[in-house]
Amino acid sequence: MTTFWMFIALVVLIGLIMIWAPHFRQQKLLQAEETGVRKQTNLELFAERLTILEKELHDELLDQVEFEALKKELEINLLQDMQQKGDDSLDVAIKSKSALWPVFMTICLLAISGYFYQQLGAYNEITNPPQASNPHQGMDAAQIMAQRVQMMEARVQAQPDDSQAWFSLGHAYVSANKYDEAVTAFDKVMELVGTHAELLGPKATALYYKADQQMTPAIQAIIDQSLALDPQDPSTLLLVGMNAFFTAHFDKAIDVWQMILDSDRDDVDRTALMNAIASAKMRLGEDTSAMPNDTNHKAVTSNAKTVAIEISIAPELADKVADTDTIFIFARSTQGPKIPLAATKISARSLPTTITLDDSTSMGGDVTLSSVQEVEIIAILSKNNSVKPQSGDVKGTIKAIKVGDNAALTLDTLVQ
Repeated sequence: MTTFWMFIALVVLIGLIMIWAPHFRQQKLLQAEETGVRKQTNLELFAERLTILEKELHDELLDQVEFEALKKELEINLLQDMQQKGDDSLDVAIKSKSALWPVFMTICLLAISGYFYQQLGAYNEITNPPQASNPHQGMDAAQIMAQRVQMMEARVQAQPDDSQAWFSLGHAYVSANKYDEAVTAFDKVMELVGTHAELLGPKATALYYKADQQMTPAIQAIIDQSLALDPQDPSTLLLVGMNAFFTAHFDKAIDVWQMILDSDRDDVDRTALMNAIASAKMRLGEDTSAMPNDTNHKAVTSNAKTVAIEISIAPELADKVADTDTIFIFARSTQGPKIPLAATKISARSLPTTITLDDSTSMGGDVTLSSVQEVEIIAILSKNNSVKPQSGDVKGTIKAIKVGDNAALTLDTLVQ
């Protein structure tokens, strides 16, 4: 911007020089011409008067002394006239009159320059400077993720043999909940570079999310294949530990996650792993499985960071409820991997009831309930005290609720 204004100032300066330089040059010429005319006139008058004095001396009208005195006086008057600069009032009048035109041209130059800059330049940007550029301004998380996926898709289309681009696209598909596309992307990477544990782990993870976090024989086979290639592959071990945690095998989850820490890999989030291990150890010390009891946790003070859920059972399924049943309720983000952010459990005998999910019911990871804007709520009435829905259990969901709101959830789906 400084360079631009320097350029503008230079252009205006050149324009002013072109206007005023001829004016000052003309003034000098006029003054020189006026001075020459004045000198010539004075000389002619002096010569004329001297001729008259010489004639009077010749006619003896003047003696030599008088002639010399008058001649001396003429010479003095001539010298004074030569040194006189002229009538100052006349000069001021001439200059004032002659300066009107360059003054008018200067005003026109500045006015026209300002007008065209306002119409064609960046006047609005200067008077109303924009805020810092944000390519994602006004976009929600889903739109940002969709944009990211589109950019990566364009990259692999331009470079179909770029294995790293396909690998990044696969992870983007997982974050966007496009699990079939993610599996295809990871298969493409293996087609390009061969089968490796660090590719089998992400593929198994995508299939695990697609199966609603159920460990199927096909997924287990991929895990076994990955661990046979690299027993310490972090992506595969993370999946094994996560599944162990969700099935209340906390000791196994701790051992698997600790194995990742002990491997000294620099491509893992060690803080998140340590938090997960601490959470598993806490759950391991409780009487029942994976979640804190809603009656024991401390409520947070800000409603903007909580989700209040009123839970009830559908009338037609009321006969399926026993006092020994346990209800597990957890929230997970509607965007990205379907990992629970907060969870709690209550006894089925308390139905209907209202529970609150907040950061005090966190599952121990870095991402907490208060860090997202919208979550999905899932409740499972379990007959065997397991968070994994099994035949005979009753399930209910809320597809989306903003953090800070409250809603009603009805257990209305019998798991077959």
